[in-house]
Amino acid sequence: MLGVSALTNKALTSWLHGLPGIDAVGCEGRAAALSTRSIKTDAKAWAIDTAISMIDLTTLEGADTPGKVRALCAKAVTPDPVDPTTPRPAAICVYNDLVGIAREALGDSGIHVAAVATAFPSGRASLEVKLADTQDAVDLGADEIDMVIDRGAFLAGDYRTVFDQIVAVKEACGEAHLKVILETGELATYDNVRRASWLAMLAGADFIKTSTGKISPAATLPVTLVMLEAVRDWRDLTGVQIGVKPAGGIKTTKDALKYLVTLNEIAGEDWLTPQWFRFGASSLLGDLLQQRRKLATGVYTGSRDVTID
Repeated sequence: MLGVSALTNKALTSWLHGLPGIDAVGCEGRAAALSTRSIKTDAKAWAIDTAISMIDLTTLEGADTPGKVRALCAKAVTPDPVDPTTPRPAAICVYNDLVGIAREALGDSGIHVAAVATAFPSGRASLEVKLADTQDAVDLGADEIDMVIDRGAFLAGDYRTVFDQIVAVKEACGEAHLKVILETGELATYDNVRRASWLAMLAGADFIKTSTGKISPAATLPVTLVMLEAVRDWRDLTGVQIGVKPAGGIKTTKDALKYLVTLNEIAGEDWLTPQWFRFGASSLLGDLLQQRRKLATGVYTGSRDVTID
């Protein structure tokens, strides 16, 4: 589309810095205004089910064990044992050495396995190591790869290196979808978030993702708004739809509904499916299940009445 594969870093830099600048005050004000929208009962029930179906249920700790991953998979397959109509999350997200465990535990449930790769969460490794990491996850059965960009290269203005690495990882993914993590908390400005979003899409990302969840701030509503504008404008320009995944710090139903309202208002209804929008979360599901039961029964259940993360 832009002949970007032939661009020098200087030309790529010029193009990315030619993107319209973002009014930070206006962006934050718009996000704040959207977060005050109220959702009525019927719409809320639909939104809760939609949010559940969009979750990448995640465990990314050094102490993760096969047993913990199997328990998380069991929770995904049967989120609410007393209500079989409860939707299932979209994916289980784990380190790549646990992909095989998740793949076996999920069986034919239809829930995807996502693996974090490319020297997650720092992204500080050679391209050869990143590609080997990706190939390992794919070989073990990952449906989706969540890669991290080299933020050091990006912040130094070496956009070509970031671009080339995304292209190479995308090729290594084969049929697996590629989510590119920008780690927006380290990018410092909304303009950088916009540039990183466009750079990832130019390089072939299937999704752009806010954060690893390992630093603060992780996902924020204004940053997600900027990314949603980017995928909307990208589709208007190219006809290609790209997904968005806010990850880290989204813990309550109230939080999730704010993101869905923003998604609908900024990108549009076409993104209101798990194919195009995900929540990276470990504790969000429990609160959504409690709120779902409240709508169905009229009373709140205790935390012990839903499965533990």
